[in-house]
Amino acid sequence: MAEETAQRSGAELLIEALKMNDLTKMYGVVGIPVTDFARLAQLRGMKYYGFRREDAAVDAAAAEGFLTGNPGVGLTISAPGFLNGLTALAQATKNCFPLIMISGSSERHVIDLDRGDYEGLDQYNVAKPFCKAAYRVDRAQDVGLAVARAVRTALSGRPGGVYLDVPASTLSDVVADGGDQTLFEVVDPAPVQLPSPAAIDRAVDLLKGAKHPLVIIGKGAAYGRAEAEVKDFIDQTKFPFLPMSMAKGLLPDDHPSSVAVRSLSLKEADVVVLLGARLNWLLSNGEAPHFSPDAKFIQVDIDASEFDSNRQIHAPLRGDLKAVVAALGVATKAAGIVADQAWLDLLGAKVQENKDKMAARLATKRQPLGYYGALIPLMKLFKDHPDTYLVSEGANTLDIGRNLIDLYLPRHRLDTGTWGVMGVGLGYAIGAAVAMQKPVIALEGDSAFGFDGMEMETICRYHLPVTVMILNNGGIYNGDDQEVPDQPGPAMLDATAKYELLATAFGGDAYSVTTQEEMEDALTKAYASGCPNIINVTIDPKIGKESGHIGNLNPKINLSK
Repeated sequence: MAEETAQRSGAELLIEALKMNDLTKMYGVVGIPVTDFARLAQLRGMKYYGFRREDAAVDAAAAEGFLTGNPGVGLTISAPGFLNGLTALAQATKNCFPLIMISGSSERHVIDLDRGDYEGLDQYNVAKPFCKAAYRVDRAQDVGLAVARAVRTALSGRPGGVYLDVPASTLSDVVADGGDQTLFEVVDPAPVQLPSPAAIDRAVDLLKGAKHPLVIIGKGAAYGRAEAEVKDFIDQTKFPFLPMSMAKGLLPDDHPSSVAVRSLSLKEADVVVLLGARLNWLLSNGEAPHFSPDAKFIQVDIDASEFDSNRQIHAPLRGDLKAVVAALGVATKAAGIVADQAWLDLLGAKVQENKDKMAARLATKRQPLGYYGALIPLMKLFKDHPDTYLVSEGANTLDIGRNLIDLYLPRHRLDTGTWGVMGVGLGYAIGAAVAMQKPVIALEGDSAFGFDGMEMETICRYHLPVTVMILNNGGIYNGDDQEVPDQPGPAMLDATAKYELLATAFGGDAYSVTTQEEMEDALTKAYASGCPNIINVTIDPKIGKESGHIGNLNPKINLSK
């Protein structure tokens, strides 16, 4: 075998290091200094997906990370492009999605002396507070090590975002001999962690005395691919469960132990089992009156610092969801633990009451069209086509859609998540369509769509099977708040906007609907086509409420004149 003498640039080594670790797709926006790097990546066999804005590109990479369990790779240009991607990097870290964001950057000798470089910014230090870790690669010979550290950091423990800062000089730097020997594949990047037998025994002792047990399933269980273990645990114990939004489908929403009676179940539960769910604002920080002040908590999490963050955790179980739930299932089966029938009957009666109310509401047609009428066809679609991915954002659109649309398979829903960030919808939809090669529905409020609507061009350019369904009530929350006659209200948008024409502009299909029947017809055609499209659904601008279910976060201000 001939001795290696070929020179390898930092750009070449970076591409090979990514590929060696099965990172073969890149989502990004090019410009100085990464345009030729992206071109080289394509020439060397990587798939590159070019976006209109960096935040959407990094969101797409984050979506791939959650759905596949392997870090997605986002690429941005320097300074302003980096800053555009920074929100998505932070969002991925808060959501615990594995992600590697790579940005080209200015030369260190210019930045460190503040000499005034083109788009100059100390990106490495800016990024640190917003991700799990940031690394700067100053020499081509360190590229392989940097990628390995990024992969392991993104995946190990609690997953999250990692930033790689790559100065232009590193991309063009050359390793004269032996460059390939600096590259390596990461071995077992996230070693399994198991709880101690004593920790399992402590949890089982709590469950033995529980009269009103409740399981809350979070997206950590979905990311951990713990569906089989969770199903065995629930089926054996008959414990009622509530899924958080991105855990919907881990067990089918029509599972007999699924209890869509959040207020009653939280308030009355005496032992709460948290499976990859955090007691943050999405669960009212575990506080009374939403939870009983006497409730005891069992929490399964990979990160021990999460325990006791809002409530005392009486039985902490640190480890991987699959491993912990499997061990917990064995122990509860041995102890013969099964939910009390009186508790199940109490919840079942409330579930049926809510179903009856919802059935009556869904049976009532209204004109102008409302949220429920617009979403009924979508409910049917996911029942008939469960292997379709749902991305959702907005206020009322997100909240009502989450309550109405049942999911039946794990990791088939992406939404605004832990931070509640708007503008993730089309980026997530692109990432899901590319990574999973399945149809995607992006359910958007009209305000939410405005944050990244130009990515419709990206969807059309790559001819992705994405249906963007916009519920247009002409405003942020609603479009009927013109308090002052001579100026639009601060939450008003255009209720007559022709959003569907954005699809037409880029070669996609367009539908405009105002009735439930038109919605059913448009959705059937759009889904069957497999083509990019927008369905613009005009609904009553008088419906909708501020902040969906979180209006309580607004300060109480007297708006009287």
